[in-house]
This record gives sequence, C-alpha cells and structure tokens, in this order.
Amino acid sequence: MELACLDLEGVLVPEIWIAFAERTGIDELRATTRDIPDYDVLMRQRLRLLDEHKLRIGDIQEVIATLEPLPGAIDFVDWLRERFQVIILSDTFYEFSEPLMRQLKWPTLFCHRLVIDGEGRVVDYKLRQKDPKRASVQALHSLNYRVIAAGDSYNDTSMLGEADVGFLIHAPQNVIDEFPQFTPVNTLQELKAAFVGASNRNLSL
Repeated sequence: MELACLDLEGVLVPEIWIAFAERTGIDELRATTRDIPDYDVLMRQRLRLLDEHKLRIGDIQEVIATLEPLPGAIDFVDWLRERFQVIILSDTFYEFSEPLMRQLKWPTLFCHRLVIDGEGRVVDYKLRQKDPKRASVQALHSLNYRVIAAGDSYNDTSMLGEADVGFLIHAPQNVIDEFPQFTPVNTLQELKAAFVGASNRNLSL
C-alpha cells in the first residue's frame, strides 16, 4: 500500500502567518520555517509579537477566514485521493485549520494545538509529539505503508528523509540548495507527475 503525506502551508494553502503579517503590518510575523529552521524559536517569536501587539486568536482566525487554497490545490488533492491514501502533516494548529480544510474537502490532518486563555490570548502551543512529521512517517512504515511525501520548508525535511520518496514543492532556493537529495518541483502539475513516477503502481495523470 502507498500513502501520500503532504505539508499544508506553502504547498496547498497560503502561509497563514504571512497573510496575518500583511493584514497587521507586523513584518516580523512574516517569518516561517523557510527562514527559521528551529520551530520553537519561530513560535516563541510569534507568541511574543502577538502579546506585544495585543492580538488575539480571533484576530488571526478573521484573516484565515478570507484565505483560499492555492490555485489548483483542490483539484490536486482530489486527484491524489483517487490514487493514494492522503495525510496532511502540518505544523499549523487545529485552531487555524478549519476554514481551509473545509475547502480542501476535509483530508486527514495531523497538526498541533494552541493554548488560549479566557481572554483569547495565545499564550503557548503544544506539539503533538517531538519531530512529529518524521514520527508520523515512521509510524506509517510500521503499518507497512510505503510513503511518498512533499513539502516546502526546513521543517519538512525530516519527513521527506524518512519517506520512501520525498519531493520539494514551491521551496525557496536556500532549502533546495541545502537538501539536494530531494527533487524540487515548481507546480502541483509537476508534483502529480512526480508522484506517478515515484509510485510502484501503474498510475496515470
């Protein structure tokens, strides 16, 4: 059995924190795992900025409600689900994901939780587990699945390395240069062809 694992932001949907940075004008919130490999460092920076600017979970969710999947993403996920079991492995949060997952027709999502106080302040975050993307692929291997994976950032590389085949999609040049073992593709149409080529089965586009 073959299974597809995909990152979410930057692959299927816009980067939520970048969209929020554009809405608020806080340039530091534009940083993502493309820029800061250490996820805890990145999240502590985000939490500090939210606190300094007195921003609440509702402010973020209001922006997310305006976002749509990237062009072609809905059709791509539909195409992929006809040929593979599909799991989204993301470092987003369940408190963010609902509007976008609804538009993608509710693929399975493994992600994290935010800690929100009674006033709506985002005070902390809880990882599902340590190195969750790699651990998820390891668990799927233990169930005898062959895994093909795709992502765009530093935090995806452990998932790609653990997968049987891994691809970079929409990745910045610095990530491509640092991880030449993962074939880069630029579009979801190219990623379709990459999945077909990586499959052990006789699939078609």
